[in-house]
Amino acid sequence: MTSGAAIESFLEMIAVERGAADNTLAAYRRDLDDANAALGGRLAQADSTGLRAYIADLARRGFAATSQARRLSALRQFFRFLYAEGRRGDDPTGVLDSPKPGRPLPRTLSEEDVTRLLDRAAAEAAGDTADRYGALRLHALVETLYATGLRVSELVSLPLAVAVRDERFFIVRGKGGKERMTPLSDKARAALAAWLGFRAADPAAADSAFLFPARGETGHLARQVFARELKGLAARAGLRGVDLSPHVLRHAFASHLLAHGADLRVVQQLLGHADISTTQIYTHVLEERLMRLVADHHPLADADAKG
Repeated sequence: MTSGAAIESFLEMIAVERGAADNTLAAYRRDLDDANAALGGRLAQADSTGLRAYIADLARRGFAATSQARRLSALRQFFRFLYAEGRRGDDPTGVLDSPKPGRPLPRTLSEEDVTRLLDRAAAEAAGDTADRYGALRLHALVETLYATGLRVSELVSLPLAVAVRDERFFIVRGKGGKERMTPLSDKARAALAAWLGFRAADPAAADSAFLFPARGETGHLARQVFARELKGLAARAGLRGVDLSPHVLRHAFASHLLAHGADLRVVQQLLGHADISTTQIYTHVLEERLMRLVADHHPLADADAKG
């Protein structure tokens, strides 16, 4: 039986026995026909080496890991069918590894969007608001987060001593109990000082060792509360609150440092990453931006890419 005939038999089986819809059948046909063409019309006779080379070629052709995995799934089902029907004595896909999905790029914010967010927080902290406590606290939180790139759990549990000392650097204890030095910008120090002054007038906070105290079990502000307040601030700043989280601001901190020439090892240390490969994901964000910049503005860029 030719490979073309074998593909038709397989498609007939999944249509009759599985009730596959027309769109599903078309997708299987497209995937199997592509593999058959790549293997010189001998898909039904292919061995694991040939199939592995085909999957590797998909990656070179720019197929995402999810698309590669879908093609491999179609091939697995096709060869299981041939084996079950007695048309092959083996299943060459049994020794093939599934393509590993690429690590998703972190969502981040442009420098302009971060400026809008911080400006809004500063305006609310300086304005005439009924919730001055909340406005000053939120301003201190967002300025400190963007200045340091702290994890949200590290941020909300900061000790009071961070603001009391009014120093340009402080020590934070991160994952695994590891300590690292973290810088504070002038804006963050000013926002913290303003918050500290208002906090001192709150009797409920007098005995708390935390910079952002709360009445909950932990004794400090819950990260979920900060995340909710941050989304509200984003919406008031004209940004999509649904896309913004404390983690996105941490990503922005790292991406913007690298965009301005910071050394990757320094950013790794500031973020508290144990492995530099975790930090390297931010270089891919910059690569994508550079590619879009060239596609949009280079005079020789392809017109279709600009569209």
